[in-house]
Amino acid sequence: MISNPDLTHERQLWSAYKYIAGLDEAGRGALAGPICVGAVILPNDNPLLALTLSGVRDSKQLTPRRRLQLVPRIKESALAWGIGSASAKEIDRMGIVPATRLAASRALEMFSIAPNFLLTDFRLELPEMDISQTALVKGDQRSLSIACASILAKTARDAQMITMDEKYREYGFARHKGYGTYLHREKIGQLGYLPIHRKTFKIKKIARN
Repeated sequence: MISNPDLTHERQLWSAYKYIAGLDEAGRGALAGPICVGAVILPNDNPLLALTLSGVRDSKQLTPRRRLQLVPRIKESALAWGIGSASAKEIDRMGIVPATRLAASRALEMFSIAPNFLLTDFRLELPEMDISQTALVKGDQRSLSIACASILAKTARDAQMITMDEKYREYGFARHKGYGTYLHREKIGQLGYLPIHRKTFKIKKIARN
């Protein structure tokens, strides 16, 4: 059973840390496009916050339409929010883990408030940052801050891939968002790589009859 994210982790920390940023990424396993990281600081003095954000879930559990509906509510409720990305070229040059951390730092740079604690989804540890932090397994299903960040990252990345679909219509980016679907892998085999493809990522071979 999947539990709904709540403020349990934030409440445990708010007595010691006023500004807690939740972070999550989107696009780690894709074959094309950027990796995006969302970051959100929720207020610790709004008794209606959980109710206002009651529809927020891990972005993978929501339809694209529902995610888009929640974005303005998240931004209006947050003390600060940011979305950072790293391009396919940066991913190829430095590797997916350093590129994800770069995208996270860019998201945090958008803040007008400096966070003093980070709650991140698992695999999004940021050891180079001198900020106290905790990485939560399935954090986007447990922490409301991380779930909000998940939605911002996913919607921002999807919007970029839809724009890429308009430029490279034959690849079908609006459908698969750059992930390694059969259609996408077949198009790469037929048409070759684009500048937005991650050329260091291995592509699963298509089985032929």
